[in-house]
Amino acid sequence: MKLLLIEDDVHTAAYVAAGLRQQGHTVDQAGNGRDGLFLAAGGEHDVLVVDRMLPGLDGLSLVRTLRATGTTAPVLFLTTLGGIDDRVDGLEAGGDDYLVKPFAFAELLARVNALARRPRLSDRPAVLEVADLRMDLLARTLTRAGRPIELQPREFQLLEYLMRHAGRVVTRTMLLEGVWDFHFDPRTNIVETHISRLRGKIGGPGEPELIHTVRGAGYLIRAPA
Repeated sequence: MKLLLIEDDVHTAAYVAAGLRQQGHTVDQAGNGRDGLFLAAGGEHDVLVVDRMLPGLDGLSLVRTLRATGTTAPVLFLTTLGGIDDRVDGLEAGGDDYLVKPFAFAELLARVNALARRPRLSDRPAVLEVADLRMDLLARTLTRAGRPIELQPREFQLLEYLMRHAGRVVTRTMLLEGVWDFHFDPRTNIVETHISRLRGKIGGPGEPELIHTVRGAGYLIRAPA
């Protein structure tokens, strides 16, 4: 695999890079956010390992910028900020996983390998459609009846998950794990808030509702009967 490590602590960077290279991976490195953004924007890396507290450009801003410009490489945040709110912020910014320092290298390696095993965008259908809602995964665009709809990166991921399971009920737990990679309950209304935003964005005057709440079960998206 070709990995990008964006870490300003020289000791941590050297330790992680050496360990990954010993496992046979190619590792590019950046010691600040701006250089990391430049390297990551090339789209050549299988996984990005990103510190949150970086000089020049912080990790959250870096990942938000990458997601907004269409970079889809999975991101593992590696940081000392380990609170629930910190994890939520990292995943909301477009991160795929979150590992808190100090850490065991074996766990970091396992998480990197798990992210790399996820299907790449090129292995998935390029277009998802439910009724007149059309999502182009390559162009990262969404339209309804030809009308363009702008979504934030996490909203796009949530809608993609729903559309991949069109006609089937998905639970809150499934969404937390599949969209936010939470394997615990963050005790927030993060799912409900994003569902509400999506409904507001994809529903226009006179248009039938596509996202439905199944009381006591979860949510589903389906074409009108």
